[in-house]
Amino acid sequence: MKQLQHDSIIPLYHQLKEILKDSVDNGNWNTGDKVPSENQLMEEYGVSRNTVKKAIEELVQDGVLYRIQGKGTFVSKPKFQQPLMGFYSFSKVLKEHGMNPKDIIIDIREIKPGAKIKEGLQMKNDSNVIELKRLRCANDEPFILESSFFTKETVPDMTKLNEIGSISLYDLLDQQFNVVVTRAKEAFEPVLIRADESKFLQTKEGLPALLLERTAFDKEGKPVEFCRSIVRGDRCRFYTELT
Repeated sequence: MKQLQHDSIIPLYHQLKEILKDSVDNGNWNTGDKVPSENQLMEEYGVSRNTVKKAIEELVQDGVLYRIQGKGTFVSKPKFQQPLMGFYSFSKVLKEHGMNPKDIIIDIREIKPGAKIKEGLQMKNDSNVIELKRLRCANDEPFILESSFFTKETVPDMTKLNEIGSISLYDLLDQQFNVVVTRAKEAFEPVLIRADESKFLQTKEGLPALLLERTAFDKEGKPVEFCRSIVRGDRCRFYTELT
């Protein structure tokens, strides 16, 4: 058993957190396993309850562990990982990982765009845009709450968007509106899940998430979609490789 270094400048809770995380990463604890109780960890490592609580709480926030009220703390499912080395489709990536993608349409409507949407779509007028709001799931588990915005020039008939689910969005844009997406620009920033978002994502308000903003372009370099996604931080991980 790895011991805590009480004379280290690294806080005890952080040392304990890393030890517990190693137990998950090394396969000593598997998905769904119940981890030792606070009392057991206090006795095993000779630390206070506050130290154990903080270590567990951070692992819960990181998505490594999860709690069930009255039952204990358990090991979470591995995070879905997506590299950022090129253009990708969430649905196709899920299938490649052996997972079943599912899109649930929440709303399709015409709205007045805000400044960020107008900037993303490079709009020079005050026309309304089409919003497609959907919940993106893997094996029926919600991962992403996503709103896509289109000009009415790109999507002249918003009722066609109801076909989402049986076909991917970009395939639908190609087949129904002759719009071929060839590249996209994405930006990420950390956020906390809000109350209205937590209801759809089936997770707690205030947990970490990623705000992903994507602008997709056609082969002429024209922006055809501006997308705003709230990605569950406990279930998804994005990475890149530097050479």
